[in-house]
Amino acid sequence: MDKKYTIKDIAQMAGVSKGTVDRVLHNRGKVSPAALEKINEVLNVIDYEPNLIARNLKSTKIYRICVLLPDPAFDSYWLPCVNGIQDAITEFKAYSVVIETHYFNPESTKSFLKTNEAIITQSPDAVLLTPLFHKETIEVIKQYDELGIMVNTFNNQVESSSIKSFVGQDLYKSGRVAASLMNLILPKGQIAVIHIDESLKNAVHMQEKEKGFRNYFEEKNLSDFSLLTLKLKYSNIETKFNAFLDEHPDLNGIFITTSKAYQIASVLSTIENRKITLIGYDLIEKNVSFLNQGLVHFLIHQNQKRQAYLGVSTLVEHFLFRKDIPETILLPIDIINVENASFYAS
Repeated sequence: MDKKYTIKDIAQMAGVSKGTVDRVLHNRGKVSPAALEKINEVLNVIDYEPNLIARNLKSTKIYRICVLLPDPAFDSYWLPCVNGIQDAITEFKAYSVVIETHYFNPESTKSFLKTNEAIITQSPDAVLLTPLFHKETIEVIKQYDELGIMVNTFNNQVESSSIKSFVGQDLYKSGRVAASLMNLILPKGQIAVIHIDESLKNAVHMQEKEKGFRNYFEEKNLSDFSLLTLKLKYSNIETKFNAFLDEHPDLNGIFITTSKAYQIASVLSTIENRKITLIGYDLIEKNVSFLNQGLVHFLIHQNQKRQAYLGVSTLVEHFLFRKDIPETILLPIDIINVENASFYAS
């Protein structure tokens, strides 16, 4: 009852090669349907658990991976990332790898730097981080590089030769997707690109989205549209946005480059006889609520849970199975409206 089955044992029982079993267990390479069925039958009979194979790995080194994440208590956008990281922890719990999540206040560069200092004291093999603050991120990446610590990023992208891999979306193209959606709804008019953020220090990713948005209208020579830019901070959103609406009575559309579409939708919900097309990002609960009410027309899903999971699992598989780390892993740009939002609920 306590027999520890090896890859060789499973291969013999299934009548296939050890290499075929290895490909099935580690989900790499192609396997014929017939071989897969035989192996799965054996695994079901022996009540296979991954740790029985994991004990046979030659390396006894314990790899440490630290994930640096904005605290979801400050911004619910990051909560799915916690679930994605936990999925990776569960998947690889039988192996010699320790995955730890460290949180920082997304409103504070000091918190970001202090958390990085704490991570450095643990001497991890790799760090997966979200480059929320561009300047400070470049600084800490340089520190990790000097210490021989691998750095991968997800969600936001920064240019650095020291970064091994990035997981996320093409932000420039997502901006173009938003522009094409706006153009489908509006034949002409005045459109505002609105950046909403705690500090506006992490403006690089927002700027990339705006570049893509503007480029679409320029490339298509859509001269019947005029584009404006508005930057808002949390402390004065309602007051400043209402003043902006008063100054621009002909505003037809709004593109919000962050996950805070609900804050603009909330203001618009109090205004009668003012129809404005609203496009934003991310399936957080408040955004979906306004989507269902018809005040938000489209949301672009960045799938932050999947980003975090892939960021962690890519590192784990590199250390454990010597898999190459791709320089870039780009996720699809999913377009969400009221008709399909329920299919994306996690």
